[in-house]
Amino acid sequence: MKKNIFTAFIVLFLLSIFIIVCANSYVSAVSSNISSSVFRLHVIANSDSSDDQNLKYIVRDRILDYMNSLVDTKISSKEEIMRIVSENLENFRSIAQNTVYENGYDYNVNIEIGNFAFPTKAYGDIALPSGYYDALRVSIGEAKGKNWWCVMFPPLCFVDVSSGVVPEDSKETLEESLSDEEYELISGSSTEFEVKFKFVEFFENFKNTFAKR
Repeated sequence: MKKNIFTAFIVLFLLSIFIIVCANSYVSAVSSNISSSVFRLHVIANSDSSDDQNLKYIVRDRILDYMNSLVDTKISSKEEIMRIVSENLENFRSIAQNTVYENGYDYNVNIEIGNFAFPTKAYGDIALPSGYYDALRVSIGEAKGKNWWCVMFPPLCFVDVSSGVVPEDSKETLEESLSDEEYELISGSSTEFEVKFKFVEFFENFKNTFAKR
């Protein structure tokens, strides 16, 4: 009897390990492909005071206005928009810094392109799982205030500040960059994919928590 219980325990243990390994492989593949298809904007306020938070939004608007002035034609790839941002990085920094000064503050502004951790974030009916994404990060002053996130490619940045509806051409660009399952995962097209999204989100949060230790 004890032998049968021990055997059952071993089988259950091995099965659990197999499921975890398979789940981790699935999550890693899905998250990697989603993050590799997206370029984000991340603006961090000096503090959570109402004045600093308002300044954050003013800087955000100036950054987006400048980005729009650089893009005369439809951007077809993440690499292209990253190249444009990289070539004009000093201009982005100057615009952000001058905006801070023009509004009566003496905070320094740090701006960089990198790969940063992001929480789960919804843009209209599109939701991106937590994970590491390439982004343009703008840090104002001590950068201890609440963050503002958006997606520069595909262009979803105006969703949070306008109607909350993702433009169809942006959806099409994102859909072209992902597999059918990955796109259905972030668009929540069915209960099945909503469950899978939660699954991906759980594993990514678990990995990020473990990585910080």
